[in-house]
Amino acid sequence: MKNLIYIALLALFIYSCGSSGGRNFSDKIANAENDTVRIANDSLEYEIIIIEPGFNLFLNSYARQRGYYSQDYLENKNRMLVTEYNQRVMQPNAFNPNLYINEINYDPRIDYGYEVNYLLYNYFVYFSNQYNQRFSVPTRI
Repeated sequence: MKNLIYIALLALFIYSCGSSGGRNFSDKIANAENDTVRIANDSLEYEIIIIEPGFNLFLNSYARQRGYYSQDYLENKNRMLVTEYNQRVMQPNAFNPNLYINEINYDPRIDYGYEVNYLLYNYFVYFSNQYNQRFSVPTRI
């Protein structure tokens, strides 16, 4: 592949939530099997590989359906989220290096297509919810 957007975030640990009467989002995700999700735009030679426990469950159960957001919306959000994420990767003393492992190689001048942008945005939504991380750009379920 000419270019590769690769997110390999193997959680070394899952934050446990105190037990309460009901099961919530974090409980369901924490109990999910390890997931690998690959979305590729083979005609443009770009792909995203996400290895994260519970992401596939999140994508199929909680994420907004494909087509809910426009490609322009996703591209704008991803541009800002990737920038902030990569800044956190570069600051291991300020941000948990077990969460912010690899930089994301995302060039906003390249049209990655809808599917790649959809998957990347939803990874940020999942990451934000699962690890209680807040970005300056809001993410939503």
